[in-house]
Amino acid sequence: QVQLVESGGGLVQAGGSLRLSCTASGRPFSRYALGWFRQAPGKARELVAAITWSGGNTYYPDSVKGRFTISRDNAKNAVYLQMNSLKPEDTAVYYCAARSSPTYTYYYTEYDYWGQGTQVTVSS
Repeated sequence: QVQLVESGGGLVQAGGSLRLSCTASGRPFSRYALGWFRQAPGKARELVAAITWSGGNTYYPDSVKGRFTISRDNAKNAVYLQMNSLKPEDTAVYYCAARSSPTYTYYYTEYDYWGQGTQVTVSS
């Protein structure tokens, strides 16, 4: 079992930045690929960043590419999401997720462990 806890959400003006953190307890963190998802009211949960277990490969959809950066520190059992140039459409609950595999996938159903989520609100 892996327990994930997110932090760092909040209210920010458009153009601002936030850094989300997710810390894990339980099994060795380095064995998992990690992803950050978000879900806005009435919308499907979507992947906004993912990283392989080694940190060697990352993924971003076009909607956040160049603005968001995912990183991980396996020694600290932590994964981060740096979000810059935030837009109102980035408003959502953000979740970190762990997959029992070295590689990530785009589909939220294929992640095994989830945090409780942290709210990000971007005002215009």
